Amino acid sequence: MTAVEAVALRRSYALGRGRRAERREVVALHELDFLVAEGTVHGLLGPNGAGKTTLCKILATVLLPSSGSVRVFGEDVVSRTRQVRRSVGVVFGGERGLYSRLTARQNLHYWCALYGLPRRAVLSRTEQLLARVGLAERADEKVDGFSRGMKQRLHLARGLVGDPRLLLLDEPTTGMDPVAARDFRLLVAELKAEGRTILLTTHDMAEAEAVCDRVTLIDGGRVLATEHPQALSTLVSSNERIEFESDAAEAPQGLDAVPGVVGVTTLSPGRYRVEVAGTDATKAVIGLLVDRGVTSLATTRPRLEEVYFKLIGDRGMAVGR
Repeated sequence: MTAVEAVALRRSYALGRGRRAERREVVALHELDFLVAEGTVHGLLGPNGAGKTTLCKILATVLLPSSGSVRVFGEDVVSRTRQVRRSVGVVFGGERGLYSRLTARQNLHYWCALYGLPRRAVLSRTEQLLARVGLAERADEKVDGFSRGMKQRLHLARGLVGDPRLLLLDEPTTGMDPVAARDFRLLVAELKAEGRTILLTTHDMAEAEAVCDRVTLIDGGRVLATEHPQALSTLVSSNERIEFESDAAEAPQGLDAVPGVVGVTTLSPGRYRVEVAGTDATKAVIGLLVDRGVTSLATTRPRLEEVYFKLIGDRGMAVGR
């Protein structure tokens, strides 16, 4: 079953004040088509301003589409809003949505009550979630004393209060230390094993490669590509890469003359990369390197980070349009 289906989805904003002629329209999502399969972890990658958060807010029924249609588990987000909300949990992160003068336990009690859980269920659900996100020992401390990473964990617990079928995670590991980020990835795997669907927006390429079944690259409100993280490498290059290390100066010499070799790059002193087109060229280069005494070598494909920069570009602090 399809968990999320967006067809020709468009969302625009009017900026400016006063007369209509003085206002301008900014389009956040352009006729976007988007699918997420049930029971999968789907990554959404893109620069600032790409439309990732806007899409998540529409799925969470916080924003309405300007045009097009969006369905969550077959329910339209506009005409079946209440049904959609019952199946979606949201983790937007940041400082919003948490009450800093309350403890972690009190925050979750409040959110459980909003979901209409009976008191006995509120108590058990709260303790279960605090333990699951590693906050059981800090449950009675006020949130304003929490680190950013601890607040992110509490946000995640809040997103799970309603036992959602679809969990929207918007930059969920922001502020987490490496250990907490690793634990988060394990939790994502557990949630998937329970049959939940997870839509994850992130700038962390390693995180996307580690946890996502499929990844969608989005820029300027348009989908650039949707694929398995490893399969996206074919969008950058069909060439295989051979990386090797050697202190011998003659080791890389003449490799660019081998038929099928696209290029030879020095990565660092004594470390090289050879891009080849076709298995015959790969065999020829490896054979030549072995004859030259090279024992440290490996074949690789472009990483997801390289795909990202190739398709979207390295625009630094600039916001996507």
